[in-house]
Amino acid sequence: MKKHLFKKLVVPAVMAVVTAFSFTGCIGDAPSDTFDPNALTIMGKKSDMEKTYMSKIFDKYKRDTGNNINVIEYEDSEFEVKASQKFTEGEIPDLFMHFNNADLSRFNVKENFCFLDGESWAEDITDSAKAYCKDKEGHLIGLPFWESSVSGCYYNKKILKEYGGIEAASTQKQFDVLCRDLKASGYTPICWAAGGCSWMYQFGLDPIFADDPELLEKLNNNETSYAEIPAVREMVEWIKGAADKGWFGENYLNQGWDDVSEALSSGKAVMTFIWDTWFYTDFKPDKYTVDDFALMPIFMNTVDGGTYEGGNLNMMMVNKNSDKLEEALDFLEFCATPENYNYAFEGISTVSTFKNQTSNIQSKMVTDAHASISEKERVSTAVTKIVGYSAQDMADIFNRLFKNEIDVDECLRLMDEYRIAEAQEQGL
Repeated sequence: MKKHLFKKLVVPAVMAVVTAFSFTGCIGDAPSDTFDPNALTIMGKKSDMEKTYMSKIFDKYKRDTGNNINVIEYEDSEFEVKASQKFTEGEIPDLFMHFNNADLSRFNVKENFCFLDGESWAEDITDSAKAYCKDKEGHLIGLPFWESSVSGCYYNKKILKEYGGIEAASTQKQFDVLCRDLKASGYTPICWAAGGCSWMYQFGLDPIFADDPELLEKLNNNETSYAEIPAVREMVEWIKGAADKGWFGENYLNQGWDDVSEALSSGKAVMTFIWDTWFYTDFKPDKYTVDDFALMPIFMNTVDGGTYEGGNLNMMMVNKNSDKLEEALDFLEFCATPENYNYAFEGISTVSTFKNQTSNIQSKMVTDAHASISEKERVSTAVTKIVGYSAQDMADIFNRLFKNEIDVDECLRLMDEYRIAEAQEQGL
């Protein structure tokens, strides 16, 4: 068995005895007649465990090594609660799949999981993927085995060329002028689907907190608030101003997910804040096709040069108290071997999370903007690391702002109130 290098925090021996657990029966949603007590156990959400690339890597592991693996899955809506209950009861799987978000704090990372900085495969992870998988002390806590994307401002380059050869914006001022001129020419500058979509706001918040970890920690400790952070106020004011100027169009409050494709493919809207994989899963070509679009940073008045958001990645984490520790680490090494991950992700539309990943499909829009992305991409921060962040709460609050039911000050107050209430409800 290969010796693995990782850092462990020293915990009292009695705690190690309590948290160490070997599965001797069926737990979660694993059928009792297929549970192998001698095999590794991996726990995750049902929809995550059943992704094509996950099934392929599990099957290849069984074929190539002759070892079995128990997949313990919970329905998505029940996962966080049921999984945390199992951890509280000491029933911790050998491998655990989770995103590096605020909910992860339920599972006591320092006490229960290996630091993986010294693993042989660590250097094969791309910089952006590695940044996503680190804790606040900078330790690598999981293997990013997942599909990824780049969120940014996707724009119709053909319309801009016809409009007069305008280049993509590189500053907030240029972006504002672009929106103003497109509106004056009869276009909807930004497709902003406020009637059902909620992800847009995190893009503005990302650079505020990704660039200032101390500020993020102060917010999470309630030592400061959104209302006290000038950049957050400037973002709220910009979004409200853009809506009032007609940059989102006339019907943005009623537009939802299903309306974004039609707005872009018809040419009614020129830009939207979204991710590259959307163009290969939900975009329906009409007057314009995916080849007519390109990528520039998102501008929401929080960072002058704009920003991109890296993908949210599911991580494979290892229970450091498992009696199958070496076998679990060997499984990660198996997954992180180029031959194996290229087999699993063949034909999957994703940004590479491994440096030697070649079988996946990468968007030309992303590869063309590689230099800009390398300079301005931030790891997903707002939705993953702000304790109590809820995209739906943000959407609800901003929709009240758009309807003039509240002003900017009240919007900021509610953002803090909802954030704190959500954190309390989650026990965080």
